[in-house]
Order: sequence, then structure tokens, then C-alpha cells
Amino acid sequence: MARPASSPAQRPRTEYGESFVRKHGLARREKSPGQLRPLRRPLPTPPSRVCSLGGRCGTFPNTPAWQEPVSRLLFSSGLKTELCSSPQFIVGGATRTDICQGGLGDCWLLAAIASLTLNEELLYRVVPRDQNFQKNYAGIFHFQFWQYGEWVEVVVDDRLPTRNGKLLFLHSEEGNEFWSALLEKAYAKLNGSYEALAGGSTVEGFEDFTGGISEFYDLKKPPPSLYHIIRKALRSSSLLACSIDVSSVAETEAITRQKLVKGHAYSVTGVEEVDFQGHPEKLIRLRNPWGEVEWTGAWSDNAPEWSYIDPRQKEKLDKKAEDGEFWMSFADFLRQFSRLEICNLSPDSLSSEEVHRWNLVLFNGRWTRGSTAGGCQNYPATYWTNPQFKIHLDEVDDHQEESEGEPCCTVLLGLMQKNRRRQKRMGQGMLSIGYAVYKVPKELECHTDVHLGRDFFLGHQPSARSSTYINLREVSSRVRLPPGEYLVVPSTFEPFKDGDFCLRVFSEKKARALEMGNVVAGDLHEPHPSEVDQEDGQFESLFERLAGKDSEIGANELKKVLNEVFSKRTDIKFDGFDINTCREMISLMDNNGTGTLGPVEFKTLWLKIRKYLEIYQETDYNHLGTIDAHEMRTALKKAGFTLNNQVQQTIALRYACSKLGIDFDGFVACMIRLETLFKLFRLLDKDQSGIVQLSLAEWLCCVLV
Repeated sequence: MARPASSPAQRPRTEYGESFVRKHGLARREKSPGQLRPLRRPLPTPPSRVCSLGGRCGTFPNTPAWQEPVSRLLFSSGLKTELCSSPQFIVGGATRTDICQGGLGDCWLLAAIASLTLNEELLYRVVPRDQNFQKNYAGIFHFQFWQYGEWVEVVVDDRLPTRNGKLLFLHSEEGNEFWSALLEKAYAKLNGSYEALAGGSTVEGFEDFTGGISEFYDLKKPPPSLYHIIRKALRSSSLLACSIDVSSVAETEAITRQKLVKGHAYSVTGVEEVDFQGHPEKLIRLRNPWGEVEWTGAWSDNAPEWSYIDPRQKEKLDKKAEDGEFWMSFADFLRQFSRLEICNLSPDSLSSEEVHRWNLVLFNGRWTRGSTAGGCQNYPATYWTNPQFKIHLDEVDDHQEESEGEPCCTVLLGLMQKNRRRQKRMGQGMLSIGYAVYKVPKELECHTDVHLGRDFFLGHQPSARSSTYINLREVSSRVRLPPGEYLVVPSTFEPFKDGDFCLRVFSEKKARALEMGNVVAGDLHEPHPSEVDQEDGQFESLFERLAGKDSEIGANELKKVLNEVFSKRTDIKFDGFDINTCREMISLMDNNGTGTLGPVEFKTLWLKIRKYLEIYQETDYNHLGTIDAHEMRTALKKAGFTLNNQVQQTIALRYACSKLGIDFDGFVACMIRLETLFKLFRLLDKDQSGIVQLSLAEWLCCVLV
């Protein structure tokens, strides 16, 4: 049974009011994947916090830090600056000393920025070159971040929060260097406010700076192939970091007897296997980016172990590094360190052709209550309604270790919930999310238009799954699967939780993938008037009584007929058809354009409604007179409609009540509307291409029917 895990709660802070954010258009505009998507307007500052160009800033000593006045770094050439006389963007290259934490709880972000400075190509993808305060200076700076499958450009002005002439948040040890503070501001704009940055995971920053996918390893319970995983990750230029857990705040920065710093992030920079006294010895190279304190145990700089290996190999390993880099045995690494984090880079992160690249498939999706928010396997009645994705693995990995067993395909799966940090101020915290992977039976391998139902999941167990459901932005794991077809089901822990998500599949070899049931089609039954039986004779007489001499009825008469018939039933919940639904019924069945129904047209309509009633009652499993919104997928299939998740979500939003139930009149209204839309589309799609082009007038005529 799945159980949720929790991440530490963070105390909310206030930066800019929500009305202010909306007023100044901080929300992004969507563009097609692959394009650089700009946030064009610089992050504005509330008028009460902006310094005038020629005057001094006011001070607010009793105001919380994140509500302090905002000062301009440089106004224009020749004017006196407020923070320093000669501001610079980058001084002597971007280094870890440029990253000092201020009064904001975003140390996770600062650690990610510090790691970014170790790779210039990655750094300058995020912080474009040739930005400064001198040549062609216009008071703005731009940065680039990865967001859910595309790179986004964020533009900010040069105003930063200050107190008593000093920066409040991220700053450099160099008093005149501002690239890191402006980068933090751009990232705050991306997420809606400085407040939104309080609390997070370093890998979240890694991923937004590289587009990579992260995985975690508990070094007290390492997988047998961990050394091989690390070697492959380094060959792919992945970012690797390890750390020693602390049991209390007092242990932070504590140094062990062998000179390892607790609570610090060490970079993993290499692995090597050497011949030591006739036996292979696995070594790992680490770097402490925060100082020159180095490991003093086995295989440290002056350790005796170096005397027992080949001098040429010794020289190759460059054991005399003086920059905080050192070697240790892999066994000691597992004993001394607690956690390993790997950020595997996406194919477009680096330009080098020598780097081994992962293959990437990405899907964007949504959980919508009542249609595609089914919760985890603990909720079998709704679990099957979650979005489903099929991946096809054909080729096994290269260079597999004997310890890995049978040849398999390595896949990294990452499920990321979208925009939750931006929505934090609106009370929408992180959802507990996870996923499961199922082997697709051979009889279903060729089916791509089928959304697998409840019976499949009741009869099949997952081949792999996320380790836990947890309220982090992303859950990810590495799985090894035999070649074949697999179904990935992402979900929230509890059902009926709305949220957008991004599912990424990184594979060593190229994998094919698609969303299941992403098809829209209709195979509708057209009844014949001769099918009316004797039991329906009462409706014929009722029709004749209301129709009058012309044997035609309009929308008002149709409403009266249907409501009189169905209001007498006690086995369905029926509030009565409204006039608009009756008009749409007439529009669907009116073959001669009179706006009324004759006897034959009425009989055909009645047969349709009777068929809808049968489907409705079959789908009402608990016999309460209504159907649950998530069962609409089953009902629609019985009615001949094959609809994708987007249409299913729209139907739930339109026709379900607040308790996610659909009564009979709403159900029939939905069926009639769908039939009308399919009929219109087929009339307009003259060449049966599946695409129609409409003028504005034609479009209005269609939607107003």
C-alpha cells in the first residue's frame, strides 16, 4: 500500500502582493516547445519601495526584511550610484565566493548556483556573457532557465532590496559584484516572488539551471551497481554531489577526525580502478568547493597506499591536486558519506560532441478532479482514470556490468509538478506525487488508442514504481527493464487533486513513447423510428396532443414532454431539461431547418434518449441515481465516443456538480452536445483530413447552434 512522505514545512514570507503581481503581468506567456520563451517586462517594484532618480530612499526600520526599500544600482552614466561607485557584473570570473546568503531562506538555491560556477558552459547558458554596467548599459539584465521542457528568458531591471545601503539577500564577497544577486532576482521573478524561494531542494535548482533530471542514493543502502552508475554519470558530464548528514544544527560545519566536513556538499569529479597489491581497488575523487580541508584517510595526498601502485598510473591520477580535490577508496566513500545526488543532463545541456547523451521524451499533462485525478493504487475505483503513457524499449544498454544480471534497458523516470512554487502564496503547496510502471501484455501491445480500465490494474502489479509518494517538486528513479512495452501511470497520492505535471523519460538508448488514449473519434449509433415499441406509445399520444395541427413541436413543447416523462422516475436524479438543451436537441435532429421536430424526428430523438438512459443506469454502479464524473469515460465509450484526456477534463468541468456527480439531464445534455459537435465537424471536414478551417462568421455560426 502506498504511503505519502513529507518534506519539511517552511514558514511563508511576503514579497509582493498578488494583486500587484497580476497588475504588472508577471505571468508567463506560453509559446511552443523548443523556443526561448521571454518574460519581457523587468520585475517591477511597488511605488512605495522605489527610490527616485535624484533623491534618497526612505527607510522603514520596522518593516520585515523582504519589504524593505529597493535601491537602484546604477541610474545612468555620470550619476552617483547608491550602492557603490563602480558596480561590476562579474569580477574575475564567477566563483563560489560570489555567493553569500542574505536574509532569505534559499540556501538550496545558493548551493545550486555554487555548483553551476564549476562548469562554465552550463553557467553561461544561465548567465549569458557580455553583460555589464558600462558598454551599452540600459539598466536591464537577462537570464535563462529551464522550465518544463523549454528554456525561458527572464529580464530584470537593476533594482535590488537593500537595508542601510547593503543588499538584503544573495550577495558577493566583492562589494561591487552583482551577477549573483541579479540571478537570484530573476529566479524570484520566474517563481512569482522572493517569498516563493523560501525552502527547497538543491536539485530543483540543478534542474532549472540545466534541464537535467536528478536521482538520489542513500549510501547506507547503495545499489550493487552504484560505482558503475557513477562512472556512466561522469562520462555523461552529469553533476554529482555527496554529503554527510547531520543529526543536529550543532553538527553543521563539524569536521570529522579525518577532515571531512559534515553538512557540506562535495562534488564528485572522477572514478578510477587501480591495481593495488595484486587486487583491483575502486577509487573516487571528490572536491570540497568550500575550502581546502581535505580527507586524511587512505588514498589521501600523502597516504602510503600510493607507493604500491604503478608510478605511471599514480601520475595519471594527479593525486597532488591543491584545490580541495582528493581521492579515497570507494569503500571508504560509502562508509563516510550519507547521500549522493546526481543531476543527469538533458541532450541540449552541453554542446560537446564527446559527451555521452541521454535520449529524452517529455510529456506535459494535468490531473483534473472528476476526470484524470485518480490518486494512487490505494484508490482502485479511480486510479485507472489517471493519465497513462506507453514507452517502448527496443535496445539494451551498452557496457553492462556482470553484477547487473540479464541485459536490460536503463530508464530514468522523473515526474515533476508544475508551477507549485509560484502558486505557494495562494495556499497551494506541493502535492504528494509518484508513479508506477506496468508491463504491457502482448495482446495490448498494438493498442495505442485505448485508455486501460479498472480491470487491468486490478489484475496486474507494477514492474517498478517510485520509492514513495512525497511532496517534492519532482520524484525520480532509475529503473532497469527488459526490452518491451511498458505503461507509466503518474498520480497524486490522494484522488481529486488538481495539478499540472511534466513526465520525463531519459533512456540510454532511443525509446519510443506516446500518451495512451490520445485519440478523438466517434462511432455513433443512429436509431431508426421503426425501433419504437408499444411501451413508447404513450409518448406518441403526448406528442400528438402538444404538436397540434401542424404535427410539429418546438423547444418549449419538447421541454414539457421530456420533463413530464422523466420527472416521474425515481431511479434517476433528474432536475429537468433546460430550454437550451432542448433547443440543441432540435438542432441535432431537425433535418429540414424548420427549428421544430416532426413525428419521425421526435421518434428518433426519443430512441437516442432511451439509449442514453440505458448507459446511464449501467454506469450508476452504486444505484444512487447519479454517476460519478470519473465514470464518464466508461459511459462515453459505451455511447461510441473515444475522447482524449483534454476533452474528458473539459466535460468534467462543464457538467459535473461540486460533489463531482452528474445527473441525468446533465448527462443527456453532454451527449447531445457531443453529437452536435461531431455532426458539425463532419459536415465541415469535406476532405476527411481531420482538420477544418473556418472564417470568423462560420465559427460563430457553429458555436451558436
